[in-house]
Amino acid sequence: MTEAHTDVHTDVNGELRLDGRTAWVTGAGKGLGRAIAVALSQAGASVAVTARTASDLERLEAERAEHGGKVLVLPGSVDDSAAVRTMVERIHAWSGRLDAVINCAGISPHFTRSERTTDEDWRQVLDVNLQGTFYCCREAGKVMLEQRSGSIVNVSSVHASTGFERIAAYAASKGGVEALTKALAVEWADRGVRVNALAPGYFHTDLSSGLLDSRWGERIVRGTPMGRVGSAEELGGAAVFLASDASRFVTGTTLTVDGGWTAW
Repeated sequence: MTEAHTDVHTDVNGELRLDGRTAWVTGAGKGLGRAIAVALSQAGASVAVTARTASDLERLEAERAEHGGKVLVLPGSVDDSAAVRTMVERIHAWSGRLDAVINCAGISPHFTRSERTTDEDWRQVLDVNLQGTFYCCREAGKVMLEQRSGSIVNVSSVHASTGFERIAAYAASKGGVEALTKALAVEWADRGVRVNALAPGYFHTDLSSGLLDSRWGERIVRGTPMGRVGSAEELGGAAVFLASDASRFVTGTTLTVDGGWTAW
């Protein structure tokens, strides 16, 4: 057998740093996206942040002294391909490079039985969650492929692989995100660009609060072996790992952070 190659860096703490790197986080105004943006900034990255609501981003920028790093605010919607192209152009003009993208923008506005889901509701979720993720991957990928380096992290969900009631559009969109992740990972691996997915379970966020505060909340907690839902900050470390050199041989996979939900 050939002797294993051992000339690799072993400073794991150093590999988890993002000093001198530029990251872009979509859906960064609230919840998981905001927590991820803060975690990347604390790891040393300059962070561009995107969300529909400019005031949410401005609050994040105003608080940057608490977590360090530079922040570029880019309001807009990822389901607009022209807007996404402009966002990436602005990031490149701001920093000259793009090292990591966390595609966290997503919606799940309808907790509705599938037979009652309208065409409009279905399209709205797919447009943001799946098409928007593709637009961001495509435009960021152009920069990264030119650099021959970069890490893209697409935020999926445990419901890409496990069923739940009344979220057919959301589940389908996240299943598509994971399939897209694998396809891009294979296509871009030999040009230095890694593509992975991050699949959260249930976390306390504005998006999930209505469900968790309803009669469904108890069922969700019972279905989580750790016996609780997560806090948004508990996802940040996983995002930093996938964005950093600590995961340099990881591509095309899904990292699940769910308190054991999918282990049953």
